[in-house]
Amino acid sequence: MNDLLITQVRPWGADPVDIVVRAGVVAEIGTAAPDSGAVLAGGGRLIVPALSDAHLHLDSSCLGLPVRAYTGAPGRWGRIMNDRQHWRGAERSVAERASFTLAVAIANGATRIRTHAQVDVDSGLAKLEGVVAARERHADLADVEIVAFPQVGILREPGCADLLDAALGAGADLIGGIDPCEIDRDPVGHLDVVFGLAERHRVGVDIHLHEAGELGLFTLSLILDRVEALDMRGRVTVSHARCLCGDLPGVSAAIDRLAAAEVAITHAAGPRGWDLPLLDLAAAGVRVGVGMDGQRDFWSPYGNGDMLDRAWQLAFTNGFSSDHEIEHALAIATWGGASIVDRALRPLDRLGLRPGFAPGDPAEFLLLDSPSTTAAVMDRPVARTVVHRGAVISVDTALDGFELPDRWRSANV
Repeated sequence: MNDLLITQVRPWGADPVDIVVRAGVVAEIGTAAPDSGAVLAGGGRLIVPALSDAHLHLDSSCLGLPVRAYTGAPGRWGRIMNDRQHWRGAERSVAERASFTLAVAIANGATRIRTHAQVDVDSGLAKLEGVVAARERHADLADVEIVAFPQVGILREPGCADLLDAALGAGADLIGGIDPCEIDRDPVGHLDVVFGLAERHRVGVDIHLHEAGELGLFTLSLILDRVEALDMRGRVTVSHARCLCGDLPGVSAAIDRLAAAEVAITHAAGPRGWDLPLLDLAAAGVRVGVGMDGQRDFWSPYGNGDMLDRAWQLAFTNGFSSDHEIEHALAIATWGGASIVDRALRPLDRLGLRPGFAPGDPAEFLLLDSPSTTAAVMDRPVARTVVHRGAVISVDTALDGFELPDRWRSANV
């Protein structure tokens, strides 16, 4: 942890202040004289909490490689099988692809990341090992959590549960799951394995739930039953939670249960039909984060490694137009994800909350030459200064064989 004096910066666009960082956390806000620590001249720039990618798939990323035509069959299962059929022929290894994508994310200002790593009988632990290698390569530049993710289900193929068990001893921090009804067609059996492994290894849970409508609400209720019965409040995340996207009568009650069970939600700022009720979730005190999800992989051609761009997408897809709403989208892309990775941080429980600058808050910051938070989201300036654990960081995104368009190349200084 480091000491740092940051002079003349505007937290969330407010009046300029100096920020004193000691041992990697905020110590004072106001006007301070330089001390023995390092000094970062803010120059009146905007400062916000560092970006947080709460839902990423580093293992499948093909960011920086030539965009390829999509070859899979339609639907979720077609995408899953497309990944299985082609991941070994992705020009570069999992470790190289994950390392490049992680470097780009950090250069763009993300210092807290939760990534999924697929574990199944086809790939074994190879994808997990590649992601672990990428995390180790950038260990001083970002805090990275890894979810052991059974993308092909747990019960369809013998041996998957054992591999997940092994993954939790080989570098994974959390246990994942996916669509217990639609993929495995056995929600009780699927959740038995997921929560059984969570108990055995004393780890958290992060379950993909794409299931929509009443089916998704049913599965969500089963997940919440487990959380309550096992007293796992504050240790479970549901990714995507598409069943909350709509006007079904049970959504309001489900949000209340999520809040009571302290279950977090992450998503990827999807299009119509995937737009979560962000303001209702905030009002209930549910922790919400957003992530880049897949990055130009065998599922989708989208992604650029820039969580500030994802904040814009989140605001756009939710029809946000007021400054308060757009700032809330940025808060989700910064503090929202951070509060999922670190449950000691308070949730975003209302619009207008400007967290990250109280004494004791972690010194994870992003400085931008923007007049306001709305302007930062609309313009996504390239030049950025990133602070991690109280130190200014930079990362080299030059990796042989990878290239990004100029608009998203690293420009942090």
